[in-house]
Amino acid sequence: MPGSPANPFRLKSPELLVAESGADLSGHGLKRHMGLFQLVCFGVGAIVGTGIFVGLSDSVAQAGPAVVVSFVLAALTCVFTAFAFAELGGAIPVSGSSYSFAYAGLGEGTAFLVGWCLLLEYGVSVSAVAVGWSQYVNELLHSLVGWQLPPALSAGPGDGGVVNLPAVIVIALAAVLLVRGVRESARATAAMAVLKLAILVAFCAVGFTAFRHGNLTPFAPAGLGGIGAGTTAAFFSYIGFDAITTAGEEAKNPRRNIPVAILVCLGLVTLLYCAVALAAIGAIGGPEVGGRPAALSYVVNQVTGSTLGGGVVAFGAVVAFGAVVAIASVVLAVMYGQTRILLSMSRDGLVPRVFERVSPKTSTPVSGTLVVAVVFAVPAAFSSLDAVVNLCTIGTLATMAVVNVVVIALRRREPGLARSFRVPLYPVVPLLGVGFCGYLMYETGWTTWVQFAAFLAAGCLVYALYGRRHSRLATGAVTPDATAVERQAV
Repeated sequence: MPGSPANPFRLKSPELLVAESGADLSGHGLKRHMGLFQLVCFGVGAIVGTGIFVGLSDSVAQAGPAVVVSFVLAALTCVFTAFAFAELGGAIPVSGSSYSFAYAGLGEGTAFLVGWCLLLEYGVSVSAVAVGWSQYVNELLHSLVGWQLPPALSAGPGDGGVVNLPAVIVIALAAVLLVRGVRESARATAAMAVLKLAILVAFCAVGFTAFRHGNLTPFAPAGLGGIGAGTTAAFFSYIGFDAITTAGEEAKNPRRNIPVAILVCLGLVTLLYCAVALAAIGAIGGPEVGGRPAALSYVVNQVTGSTLGGGVVAFGAVVAFGAVVAIASVVLAVMYGQTRILLSMSRDGLVPRVFERVSPKTSTPVSGTLVVAVVFAVPAAFSSLDAVVNLCTIGTLATMAVVNVVVIALRRREPGLARSFRVPLYPVVPLLGVGFCGYLMYETGWTTWVQFAAFLAAGCLVYALYGRRHSRLATGAVTPDATAVERQAV
C-alpha cells in the first residue's frame, strides 16, 4: 500500500513491475542482446562448475554410488521449482527474479528477505566457486609445467595459506567482462558453456571405457541417510539455474525464451551430472572418488595411464582446463545475476541507489558490478567458506519454496495475468516443490537452522532500519510515467 511506511505486506503488481522496468518496451538503459541459445548457455554457465568438478567428491563421500539417486532427487527439487520459475519468468520478465516475484505475490517484507537470501546464495556461491577455481588452476599448472602456486598464494589462512590470489583474479576478470557489456558477457559465457559441456562429454567417454559393475557395489553404503545427505550436498551443484530469470530485461522475447531456457538447461544438466557420476564411480570406485580434490582429473589419469600431445600433456590436464573454464563461467554468470537483483532492489529503494545506476556507454550497472566484485573477492581471498556452504544451501531452498508459494498466490490474486507458460498439474507441482525444498532444508541439520535464523534476523533488522524507510512504493516515489507505460505494457 503506497504511503504506508510501516506495512511490510504491501504488494507491487506484476503490471507495475514490468512497467517500471520497461521489460515490454525499451527498458531503463538495459539492452536486449540474449536470445534462446545465449540464455541456455547462460544457465549452463551458472550451474555447471564447482558443484560437479569439485563438489562431486563430497557427494560421493556421503552417498557412495547412490549419488546418482542423490542427483536425481536434487534435480526433482529443482524441476518442481523450475516450473514455477518458468511461469513467473514468463509472466514477470524483469531483472529481480525471485525478489520481484515475491514482491508481487507476498509483499515487500518477504521480498526483501528473499533478496537478502539471494545475496547469501550468490555471494557464497561465487566466492566458493572462485576458491574451487584456484584448486584446478594449480592442477592445470602441475599437469602442464610440473609447477604450482605456493600455498601462501593459493589458499586462505584457514587452509594454510595467506591469500587465495587466483580466486581474486577470476572475480576481477569476470567484473571487467561484465562492465564491458552484456553482449560480450553473453558471448563469452556461451563459448565457455559449449567448451565445458564438450569436456564433460569427453570425460564420460573416457570413464565408461573402464566401467566395472563391481565398482557400484555396495550401491548405498550409508543407506537412506547417506542418500539424503548426498542429496543436500548434490543440491549445491544445481544452484544458479534461477539466474536465467535475472536476464528478463536483457533477453529477446523473454516471455517465451525464459521458460524454455530454464527447462532445457535443467534437463541437460541433470542428464550430464548423472552420466559423469556413473562414469567416475564405475571407473575407479566410490571410495577412490569420495573426498578427493580435483576428482575428475584424477579419474581420467587413473583410467588412461597415458599422455596426449607426444607425451607432454597429460589427458587429465584437458579436464583441468575444462574445469578452469567451467568454474570461471559460473563466476561470470552468477555475478551477473547478483548485479541485476541488486539493480531491482535499488530501483525499489530497498538498497542504496549506487546499484541501479546504468552506464549510458555500456548499458551495464558499472558501479554496482565493481562493488559486488570487491565484496565477493574478500571472502574468496581469505576463507575456504566450507562452514557456510550449508547456510547458502538452506537460503537457496527457502527462496525456491517462496517462489512456489508465489505461483499459488498469484494464481488466486491475478487470474488474468498473461502467462506464456503455466505450471502443469497445478497446484500439486508447486506444493511438491515446497515439500521437497522443506525436506532438503531439514537435512542441512539444526546448526544450519540456527545460523539461518540469525541470518534472517539480521535481514529483518536491515529492512526495518533502511529498506522500510526508503521504499519507493511506500513513499509513492515510483517511476513518473509508470502508469502510462503500464497501460501500454498490458
